[in-house]
Amino acid sequence: MKNTPLSPRPLSHLSDAPSRVLSAAQLRAHGVPAAEVSAQSRAGGPWQQLLPGVYLLHQGPPTSDERLQAALVYTGRRPAPADAPGFGDSMITGLAALTLHGFPSAPPLLSLDRIDVLVPRTRRLRSTGFVRIVRAAQELPVPEEVTGLPVAPVARALADAVAQLGDPHTVRRLLTEAVRDGYCEPAAVVRELSRARLLSRPHVVDAVDSLLAEGRALAEGRLYEMVREHGLPDPVWNVDLRLPGGPHLGGVDAYWPDQAVAVELDTRAPRQDEDAMWSEYTRKREYLERLGITVVHITPKKLREAMDQQAIVVRTALMAADDRAPAAYVVVLPR
Repeated sequence: MKNTPLSPRPLSHLSDAPSRVLSAAQLRAHGVPAAEVSAQSRAGGPWQQLLPGVYLLHQGPPTSDERLQAALVYTGRRPAPADAPGFGDSMITGLAALTLHGFPSAPPLLSLDRIDVLVPRTRRLRSTGFVRIVRAAQELPVPEEVTGLPVAPVARALADAVAQLGDPHTVRRLLTEAVRDGYCEPAAVVRELSRARLLSRPHVVDAVDSLLAEGRALAEGRLYEMVREHGLPDPVWNVDLRLPGGPHLGGVDAYWPDQAVAVELDTRAPRQDEDAMWSEYTRKREYLERLGITVVHITPKKLREAMDQQAIVVRTALMAADDRAPAAYVVVLPR
């Protein structure tokens, strides 16, 4: 009795598959049994096994995109249909994600020995080959689609990259670049570093200080731009307010004495004492408003994404000054 063919369909039909990276389950869905997959992937065969259960349907080095796809297929939660990518709820993170997001100083994808993949903490997977498993301590973030692949948001990808980096200069460069080039806000980065318990590392703390200084400088520059570009009256910049012969009321980033309007940039870093810092900020704001001073609270993100709206808020506060009771007299000092 003759043996039946191992594959009921000719393998040439796989050339029409949307990806050259397929899992064993996807190959079975294409009509290729396990024995034929093994035969095709032997040394010298037309295919190769990149990772456990993940195959590349050609010989030669995989491209950077094929390595990314293979990493995601390996970590995919459940078997996918034959023509589906099968990525499940996993996503690229770490340095590979920063490269995909466009960080100039992130390394080329093909130069990375490991590709970090973020998965739920309950997944039973192990790091293998060029894939390093990163388990989420809490809920997974919502991935962003970059070149058709699920990629961790910048702040989370940064935290996962920093967790693997020991070089202070590289850490500082990546964190500063994230803020300077507008990839994300400093507060989001610090929040993720805190969640990952990385703020106990001295070189990370030093890099965060530089990050916050960079973020404040950028926010101040945008505040100057808002006043100039939207024709607002010139305030006095970066001043301290005091009651005559009385206590210090606090510093503000811009103040219009004639209208008793102050602008304060919220560049607080979400660290362990965030609640205490917010309480102190709230007390200062309430005290100033009891004295008749209008305090406009602006975040760096609002300045970056909606400068026009913030200019309208400030202009409205300035125009409303004539309808308010006169504010208490305060002394304005350089900060």
